Amino acid sequence: MPPKPRKPKNADLMDVYQRLYREYGPRNWWPGEGPFEIIAGAILTQNTAWRNVRLALHNMREARLWSFQALHEVEKDRLASVIRPSGYYNQKARKLKEFAAVVVNDFGGSLSAMLALDATVLRDRLLAVWGIGEETADDIVLYVANKPSFVIDAYTRRIVDRLGWQTGGSAYADYQNMFTRLLPKDAQLFNEYHALLDAHASRVCKKKPLCSECTLGDICMTGYAAQ
Repeated sequence: MPPKPRKPKNADLMDVYQRLYREYGPRNWWPGEGPFEIIAGAILTQNTAWRNVRLALHNMREARLWSFQALHEVEKDRLASVIRPSGYYNQKARKLKEFAAVVVNDFGGSLSAMLALDATVLRDRLLAVWGIGEETADDIVLYVANKPSFVIDAYTRRIVDRLGWQTGGSAYADYQNMFTRLLPKDAQLFNEYHALLDAHASRVCKKKPLCSECTLGDICMTGYAAQ
């Protein structure tokens, strides 16, 4: 029987997780070393490739703009020139400075104090920062604060849609709620699951999918149709 559109159950999500884990192994993922670099990278990676982010982060190190205090104090135009390789550099310079201002002004310069907030409170506080959207906020909650907040990105949406999983809507929250409702609220599980989905989408479930190589082919509407 070919797979049909359906509302998935916990067993469906865990089946996909286990298949991807067997295929790719533990990902130990987020690119970056330490909280500052991960947060800066999460902001800089919006609408660009990671190779461009690496160049911008390197420039920030060289320019000694490697703390939230330094970002708070630097002129926006100078910061924009430093992070130019990341694209949209004027907007991203403002985003970095807005985030730094919250850390410095609202938390006395202590990122640890900010990250100590309850996961839901922290996410809401991050979303209140200019330029921080849901995906970036969840990246920070999950990969920096190590608290369960499932990250949804274009890769996740692609795989969910191709599997035929019904989320109840097309909003970010609809996709996220499906994962958080059906999975144990465990930061390590969320971390690994998101990283595995990204690995699969970048290697196999591409815009033009390589269905013949897919470990999910027999349970995927798109993969089954391609047989």
